[in-house]
Amino acid sequence: MSVHAAAPWTCLQLGRATLRAMTTSRDRTHRSASPGRWPAAVVWAAAGLLMGWLDGRIDVANLAMLLVMASALAALWLPPIPSMLACAAAVLAFNVAFVPPRGTFSVDLHQHAVLLVTMLAVGWIVALLMARQRQLAARERLHALRAEQLQGLGEVLRNADDPRSQGPQLGDALSSLTGTRATLLMVSSAPSEPSEVPAHVLLGEATPDEQAGLWLSLRQSRALGPGTGRHDEQPHWYLPMRGRQSSFGAALLPLAGLPADAETVRAHAQALCDQMGVAIERAIGAQAAAAAREEAQGQRLRNTLLAAISHDYRTPLATILGAATSLHDQADRLSAEQRRRLATTIADEAGRLARLTDNTLQLARLDTPGLSLQLDWESAEEIVGTVLRRARQLDTTPRVKARLEPGLPLLRCDAVLMVQLLDNLVYNAVKYGDSTAPVEIVVRRIADRVVFAVRDRGPGIAPAWRERVFDVFQRVDPAVHGAVSFDAPSRHGAGVGLALCRAIARAHGGELTLRQRSHGGSSFECSLAVVAPPEPRTDMKGVPAS
Repeated sequence: MSVHAAAPWTCLQLGRATLRAMTTSRDRTHRSASPGRWPAAVVWAAAGLLMGWLDGRIDVANLAMLLVMASALAALWLPPIPSMLACAAAVLAFNVAFVPPRGTFSVDLHQHAVLLVTMLAVGWIVALLMARQRQLAARERLHALRAEQLQGLGEVLRNADDPRSQGPQLGDALSSLTGTRATLLMVSSAPSEPSEVPAHVLLGEATPDEQAGLWLSLRQSRALGPGTGRHDEQPHWYLPMRGRQSSFGAALLPLAGLPADAETVRAHAQALCDQMGVAIERAIGAQAAAAAREEAQGQRLRNTLLAAISHDYRTPLATILGAATSLHDQADRLSAEQRRRLATTIADEAGRLARLTDNTLQLARLDTPGLSLQLDWESAEEIVGTVLRRARQLDTTPRVKARLEPGLPLLRCDAVLMVQLLDNLVYNAVKYGDSTAPVEIVVRRIADRVVFAVRDRGPGIAPAWRERVFDVFQRVDPAVHGAVSFDAPSRHGAGVGLALCRAIARAHGGELTLRQRSHGGSSFECSLAVVAPPEPRTDMKGVPAS
């Protein structure tokens, strides 16, 4: 059994043990007396037999020492009243059997009377001292059980993501103190207004009046009921679950009767409730901190996005504006070749802005919780063919080549996103790789996965940046890291292309990795799982349904 699984059971067992130890002093004495009467009876019987055998061999004073010893030994098992009565009966029997004149209660010598009185006094003193020691020992055991119960509940609450889910454990611990079932009220946030009723959990049964008492104890963070100085006429205890700043719940403890050590019991019950209150407050604080971190991260992302857009959009927009202005204001003075170059510049910069915008918006869409992709059965050949057509529109030289393994299975994917993934990888390879070396798109099947690889023969990426290039808005500086960068500051880009590619791969249940090629260059590889297509539906005659 693991520690986490055993903790609630341990807490419950300790609660039950505490209940057994926290009964009244009279009941505790009665229970301790029952199993001790037989050993005490054996001691007294053995002492009587021994004194009868030694009668005549030793004097009365030495026989009296045996009786005192038997009285001390019997007091180890007997409660004080039975022990004192047994001692008195033994002294009377000793007087009749061994003190002259024998057979009567009269005493000839004064020293014999002193002896009898001394024997009785010593026996009673020993009985009272033993009772006191047993009481102290029981109290120490009770304190140890309470400490273990607090520790057990603390471990349960510490390991719980939501402390309120451990309410039944607290209820069992509280119920063990009074022998009646406790009712718990726990909230998810401290009420800000006196009349506010926040979201809450009620464990157990409570009448409307009892629920009102729970809410009153929670809002005032004070105990109510007998002995608390507030609403002493109530038959129950209402104990708040106090945190450092406020209360986050309350407990109702019905009382069949006020315990003998009511103050001690209530203090222990309040300590258990306060543990729950602190745990709930800590959980709420952790949730608030996580929400604040998420909000801060989102704010940083928005700030970074705005900074990237303001930086990376400014240059192409300025270029487009300058070229368009020249065409508008100086068209008559420009040659046909100059006008063609300006128009090409406008088209290139506009295409670059469109790519940056598409990548940024697509990355934001993929980060949306609960995103549903438009999955369908797609052919790897058609996806790669679309990417080749786009790449050759940008680069008139046939640098981009494709090599596909025959017999590839259909893929369950979003074709638009997969085309965008490969398009970004090919764009980067053409832009930053060796201008004379070809860029390859290789598709092959490895075990139960299909791998799309885009390979180039560029200088590669420095080892320190081979994983960071997939982070959003990360752009490698070649002057610092000694490698050609993807989306480097010296070139156009906002550092979202590779981050989007990995997000697309993971949205399909796959992964995008970077592998350095042995003879130089990089290979970006996206692997997708092969999913078996559904069986075609047929009619009752076995003909495929249309």
